[in-house]
Amino acid sequence: MIGYDLDKPGQDYEKVWDEIKSLSSRWWHRLDSTWLVRTTLTATQVRDRVWAVMDSNDELLVINVTGDSWAAKGFSSYQWLNDNMSG
Repeated sequence: MIGYDLDKPGQDYEKVWDEIKSLSSRWWHRLDSTWLVRTTLTATQVRDRVWAVMDSNDELLVINVTGDSWAAKGFSSYQWLNDNMSG
């Protein structure tokens, strides 16, 4: 899971989004600043790659959330979650 806050008005979100998309072809983005990415990279590697295109006053959180314990409601993309969030 990647969560971020770009703190300065006028930030280049496309640059951050492009870097996140480059981590894997298996990503999900339905919440404003939250992404789920299925990748073999470690959380540290993901952090370093995404942080490289962010500003020093931004905030970034990367957590490995793979496993069988998750729940969702209200998403039309439930199948992606089911296919990619289980173990």
